[in-house]
Amino acid sequence: MKIAFFSDTHSMHRRLQVPDADVLVFAGDMIGNDEPPSDFDAWLSELPHEHKLVIAGNHDWCFEKQDGRKLLKHAVYLQDLAVEIGGLKFYGSPWQPEFCDWAFNLPRGRELAKKWKMIPGDTDVLITHCPPHGILDKTEGGDAVGCEDLLKRVLKVRPKVHVFGHVHEGYGSIIHPDFETLFVNASVCDARYRPVNKAVVVEI
Repeated sequence: MKIAFFSDTHSMHRRLQVPDADVLVFAGDMIGNDEPPSDFDAWLSELPHEHKLVIAGNHDWCFEKQDGRKLLKHAVYLQDLAVEIGGLKFYGSPWQPEFCDWAFNLPRGRELAKKWKMIPGDTDVLITHCPPHGILDKTEGGDAVGCEDLLKRVLKVRPKVHVFGHVHEGYGSIIHPDFETLFVNASVCDARYRPVNKAVVVEI
């Protein structure tokens, strides 16, 4: 199965060259603030991929205020939900540590840990908006801003792939040296919100 991962388009989705894949996975921040996702959804309808999975991010306010499954007609919206495709279990969650009073913010510690405990133990592809602490999560200033409790859960679940975005500067992929999870920061935009990065394609 070939999967194309991308995130953080910030309303510039039509400037992205989307590669061929069996599954298209978007890891949050499709729009900006209260902007509706109507054009993003229309754009999804134009793409030929058989399966399209989407989670929201901290800029996607309308998904926190409304049922995201009603906002997108041309993708499966995952908010603390799983879906199985071709024998692989995909699980998506939009939450992240509090940052500038954005959408889907929760305090570090107990509240976020409760969300991560919902990740099924047999998850193959984990989709979150925020990165785990210490993995492709460094800002321009060198600060690692990922979630510690998310890292703990990922180390326990050990999915085949964990994709995220949020920290634009962390774009890229890495295999953790202690186990075989592939981590992918699929942010399309760089730190200055320029859509210069490509979608990341992984074959499982």
